[in-house]
Amino acid sequence: MPAAARPANPSPESSMHELILLRHAEAVPIETAGDDRQRPLSARGEQEAQAAGLWLANHGLRPDRVLCSPARRAGETTRLALAAIDGAPVPQMADEIYDASPGELLALLDQQAGAGTVLLVGHNPGIERLVALLVEGRSDEFRGMPPGALAVLHLGGTLEPGNARLDAFWSP
Repeated sequence: MPAAARPANPSPESSMHELILLRHAEAVPIETAGDDRQRPLSARGEQEAQAAGLWLANHGLRPDRVLCSPARRAGETTRLALAAIDGAPVPQMADEIYDASPGELLALLDQQAGAGTVLLVGHNPGIERLVALLVEGRSDEFRGMPPGALAVLHLGGTLEPGNARLDAFWSP
């Protein structure tokens, strides 16, 4: 849906109609960083995150709310991607995104009433399985999301398995 057709400020009663899932961009190997949560983006990952933000901006996609994993690589991906989007909201860190199952991510998204478009930045396998669950109705049918990949889902009402349409998929 073009940006102009979207409500600028959805009312609190409105429900999410668009979900953008972004897998964090490429990070340095765990052997380099030591702690998985503290792994920074690689130089390539920084380029991937910037490219994801440009893709969103060029397609008129502007989230009303941004949820981000507390992992360093997710935070860096979020910061670099949002830099390309005018008027992007301040990201909210959500501890439950790190190592989350599709069900845990759905529970978090269920709490986002009032946001017409939500951007969630997280990790595999949770992100790719959430795409499969929302589009196919089964989380074991996932096709994979490489680092820095985006899936744009249109929700046809309630946030339930099989109730979304994959509008766009992009990867660097």
